[in-house]
Amino acid sequence: MSDVKEHTEESNGVSNGSPVHKKLKKDIENGEEVSAGSMDLDKDTQKILEEIDNCQNEIDALNEKASEEILKVEQKYNKLRKPFFLNRAELIKKIPNFWITAFVNCQQIRNLISSEEEECIQSLNQIEVEEFEDIKSGYRIKFFFDDNPYFENKVLIKEFHLAQLGEPSCTSTEIIWKNTPEGKQLKETIQSKQRKNKVEITFFLWFLEHGDASSDDVAEVIKDDLWPNPLQYFLSGDLNAEESSEEEVELDEEDDEAENEELDEEENENIDESDEHDE
Repeated sequence: MSDVKEHTEESNGVSNGSPVHKKLKKDIENGEEVSAGSMDLDKDTQKILEEIDNCQNEIDALNEKASEEILKVEQKYNKLRKPFFLNRAELIKKIPNFWITAFVNCQQIRNLISSEEEECIQSLNQIEVEEFEDIKSGYRIKFFFDDNPYFENKVLIKEFHLAQLGEPSCTSTEIIWKNTPEGKQLKETIQSKQRKNKVEITFFLWFLEHGDASSDDVAEVIKDDLWPNPLQYFLSGDLNAEESSEEEVELDEEDDEAENEELDEEENENIDESDEHDE
């Protein structure tokens, strides 16, 4: 889903709007000498540079066209994927604690969940990532919750605006905390951490943070890894347990082999000592 953004970034190169291109074009049009670093270039080289610049313009135009076509393809397949995502969401709801399990098995997300937040996140029953229509301008992540003693919201939404003009930004739903002991305590804990402005980031602190939308590692993990295939994270705990069990078996076998080798060496030494004594 990030192909459009990546292709656009890769295709920029020396684009029509870059300072290098503008200076080169201006110097050539004004008949001024063009230099490359500390070297003054002769007329023949400048002429070749002009031809290279023309080629670059054609490449940039094709890159722009490719980005537009990739965008259309991605939009098409986003629509085709949607019914499968909806069906998957309904199936996931039938498995208790699916999302909290997937969260815990995803290291980047697990590190966010504080002890005060874990019980609240148990009520998370669905996640949905929805890209904006033109895709390149941003996306939103929706977190759906069962009724819980912490807040009134049934869905919390965080949007990431990656517009070409202006600074990337993000917004998030205002959390309507319940007037319950659990709601008051979690709200107070989060607000206290916000006031202290520590480096520590928890799930709800991340959700309420409105930093640089283009460099949000947590959002990118959810959007590009967790959301496309949450099943791999839900099952990874079992897979890790199996791998650990296999590693333990291998270590036990290695220890047994080492122990047997030591016994063999001791027996050989005893035999040698007995032979020497007989002599």
